[in-house]
Amino acid sequence: MTAFIVNGKEVSVEADADTPLLWVLREELGLTGVKFGCGVAACGACTVYFNGKPARSCVLPLAALEGANITTIEGANGRETKAVQTAWRELQVPQCGWCQSGQIMSAAALLAETPRPGDSDIDAKMSGNVCRCATYNYIRAAIRRAADILEG
Repeated sequence: MTAFIVNGKEVSVEADADTPLLWVLREELGLTGVKFGCGVAACGACTVYFNGKPARSCVLPLAALEGANITTIEGANGRETKAVQTAWRELQVPQCGWCQSGQIMSAAALLAETPRPGDSDIDAKMSGNVCRCATYNYIRAAIRRAADILEG
């Protein structure tokens, strides 16, 4: 049995120690906002916060989770996340939507770290998030817009 916190709620899960967090979240806890993209931490669709930092849940084993604090898109509700979500809607960023929860989680983490990022900051921090619809220009614009929203 592994005990950890997900979106502010303590959970206990019984599964193999090498089971990826992604499958625990989706299959055991019903949190389907986190998406399976590649399974090798290359696309970012499965991004969650692990103890406050972005992490790829497809390669994060249950064995590493004892006592950890996990936040998924369903539980992300900080200022940065809300600003990013508003900007995403305003600029109509999503196409198919598959990568968007991971994109939003990474973008919010970027803004928490760098409140006024330039294009090179955005490109560097978002490079691990793949969008098959190629909405990268919209994503970059939405991150800039979210920075404006946060500034007031």
